[in-house]
Amino acid sequence: MPSPWLNQSKIKAFALLWLLLLLIDLSQVQAQRSTGGRNVLRRNYTGKKPVVIQHRSQDAVNYYDHENGAKIIKSSHFELDYTLGRKITFFCMAQGNPRPTITWFKDGAELYQHRFFQVHESHPEPEIIKSKMEIDPTTQMDAGYYECQADNIYAIDRRGFRTDYAMVNF
Repeated sequence: MPSPWLNQSKIKAFALLWLLLLLIDLSQVQAQRSTGGRNVLRRNYTGKKPVVIQHRSQDAVNYYDHENGAKIIKSSHFELDYTLGRKITFFCMAQGNPRPTITWFKDGAELYQHRFFQVHESHPEPEIIKSKMEIDPTTQMDAGYYECQADNIYAIDRRGFRTDYAMVNF
């Protein structure tokens, strides 16, 4: 005769809990990948996504597509994983007449220069600006969504970069 404390509903609850724990363990195993002989555990990033405007008014088209408007012509890759304590670098190059200015943002807030965050700019041609943003050394707090914004009196252009850190298990 079965024990009175072990009924059918308790057996089902235990089986569901065991299945859930197994699925969580399998998802962690799938998150690991081999990189140069080391296992890297990647976090799932849940940051901001860029806003896509599908239907623009004619005034907006005239503003953003202005002949002399600021346009980003080269930029870093969209997604970057970095190792904690190392340097991360983003690059943005824009063109316009007058030459645009470039402003850097993280998660929608403007970044200001400090000891671990630096911006280097150059002007290779009268209508072009190059901007390189560096963070050295990086921490967990540096993970997020970065944007470079190029603007002049005629237009604004933005590019976004998603970053996340990789945990290296030795």
